[in-house]
Amino acid sequence: MSEHAISRTAAAIPPAATAAAAWGAGSGTSAAARLKQRMPTLDYLDRAARRRIPRFAWDFLEGGTGADVGIAENRAALDAVKLVPRYGAPGQVETGLDLFGTRYSAPLGISPVGVDGLVWPGATQLLAKAAAKARIPYVVGTLASASIEEVAAIAGDCTWFQLYGLPGRDHLVTLDLVRRAEVAGARALVATLDAPVRSKRPRDLNNGLVVPFRTTARTVRDVALAWPWALALAKAGTPRFANMEPYVAAPATLPKTAGFVQSDIKGTFSWEAVKRLRDAWPRALVMKGILHPADAEMAISIGVDGILVSNHGGRQLDAAPAAIDVLPAIAAAVGTRATVLFDSGIRSGLDVVRALALGATSTFCGRAFLIGLAGIGDGGADYVAELLTEEVLVAMGQLGVRDLASLRGVERRHAGAFAFRP
Repeated sequence: MSEHAISRTAAAIPPAATAAAAWGAGSGTSAAARLKQRMPTLDYLDRAARRRIPRFAWDFLEGGTGADVGIAENRAALDAVKLVPRYGAPGQVETGLDLFGTRYSAPLGISPVGVDGLVWPGATQLLAKAAAKARIPYVVGTLASASIEEVAAIAGDCTWFQLYGLPGRDHLVTLDLVRRAEVAGARALVATLDAPVRSKRPRDLNNGLVVPFRTTARTVRDVALAWPWALALAKAGTPRFANMEPYVAAPATLPKTAGFVQSDIKGTFSWEAVKRLRDAWPRALVMKGILHPADAEMAISIGVDGILVSNHGGRQLDAAPAAIDVLPAIAAAVGTRATVLFDSGIRSGLDVVRALALGATSTFCGRAFLIGLAGIGDGGADYVAELLTEEVLVAMGQLGVRDLASLRGVERRHAGAFAFRP
């Protein structure tokens, strides 16, 4: 669906019969209509993705840490949030919003996923294109398969940059990455807190997915069976740690950069290091991975602009609470002093609306967009952006709210909300 078509949908949520036709249930035979019929939700894309990419790539995308409890908890907790619709006041629905001085079209963005090119070769550039087309933020990762400079040239003011800590040599590389992000024009710097140590990811270990990656007979077989992925690899080339290449001796081969990643990236930041980031970065600073109101308070005291509530998509600590369950307490603690954002488990526009109703200003998801690429191919991220935006519109129309701010007033039941000790 084009931007013009989305705007027309936003202008007035159609009655049921018209809505069904808009979702491809009518007699349309265009490629877009057929795709909507075959892939009406992310679950359908998920099933297609599993057939199209190698087993090691699928496990990397879908897996978490430990026994995948965190992933299941995120899903169950979001499903448990109930919202009460109000009827009798149809009208125009507006999904646009301002984040840190830039206007975006919908309350969703693309989260960073390290080594995204492993899931779908060329993913970083495709995600950047999708963000620019949909006018949503893309948080390109430190370990993305294309550099911050390449992404900014594609995504423009939709570019944000996620930063891991490299504390060696007094954060020399960390601060140089900050400099590069500023020169490239990134609108926000998103510093990750929730990776103090490397988590154990059993699926990746079982598949031999380690840094540096080693090819085995099993991986060769998996690639041969996943021919769409193999064709994409032939087109895009081997995934790289593009942001790390300037920091290794030339030529910056994959083994060299992989070794640098393994030895130098330590993940998190101390609060003292956060203060240095605040001093070095002139634009919006967001802290990602916060699950406790006290950590949000500490970040605000340093002068951060955004709090990204996230449990890393269930990929760090299997005993951590579902991110949605701690969101209301953090939003209440933060108030208007910073912008509260949400990530972890988003798989539909309804999930987006749930998070906004519980206190987030906007949301992000990474897996959903990579599932789109894996399930459809190069246009998959565009499709997911359209799919989620349409689902946001439908959910808001059903709830009887006309703008994002009004979602805060929706009656809800959230039995799983986490209560923190004073």
